[in-house]
Amino acid sequence: MQSVIKQDYPHIEYIVIDGGSTDGSLDIIKKYEDKLHYWISEKDNGMYDAINKGFARSSGDIMCWINSDDILAKGALKYIAELFTNHNKVQWLMGYPTLIDEKSEITWQGQDAQVFSPYFFYLHNHLRNFSFIQQESTFWTRTLWNKAGGSLNLKYSMASDFDLWLRFFKYEKLYFSHQQLAAFRRRKGQLSENQEKYLIETNLAVSKNQKTLPVHNKLNIFILKILRKILFSLKIKNTYYLMFSKILGTPNWID
Repeated sequence: MQSVIKQDYPHIEYIVIDGGSTDGSLDIIKKYEDKLHYWISEKDNGMYDAINKGFARSSGDIMCWINSDDILAKGALKYIAELFTNHNKVQWLMGYPTLIDEKSEITWQGQDAQVFSPYFFYLHNHLRNFSFIQQESTFWTRTLWNKAGGSLNLKYSMASDFDLWLRFFKYEKLYFSHQQLAAFRRRKGQLSENQEKYLIETNLAVSKNQKTLPVHNKLNIFILKILRKILFSLKIKNTYYLMFSKILGTPNWID
């Protein structure tokens, strides 16, 4: 909470949705309630139901969320507000994906954007090196949120953010910033440790979103899959991945 409250940007709607915690979280929320736009502590139907509740209470032009383990980087919101204001073409953006440990020390930071095209997911390349769009480091406009349906899909218990990115890709390019904007905290016992379930849900999201793509996009995916099958059978996987990178082009850096 302090990572949000201490941001040097005044126009923040900080909304906290708690699922009726009994571990002392309520006392912490009340400690900072004068800094909050809105908060509630009640039973919900899972993490994404809670997040939908929060967004339904919001009215800001730029949106994001962090979970209770995660943090915003110092100065992130001021930087994001200026960037979106100065670049109207940017409708969603990700900073350097960053991992921290339980002591808030950075353990990893990916400074090369690997996931910048929906084809990366539609061809299941995320299964090869477990590369994804980091939710904590991603910001978007309310306009794009509304275009993409204006809610998170509650059919997913772990990968509704992944589904949301696929919906965003149908309308806008993903842009990248050379800056850390947030961080995901790794600790034992967290929900995201169940990677097998997460991948099952991502594959389901890929399948469902692919069905709604225009015919030419579906055709591109089909051709690339056939090409992959041929090159893999010839045992020249590197040729496929090199060709794939050429087709995708380069990430859309904004700074």
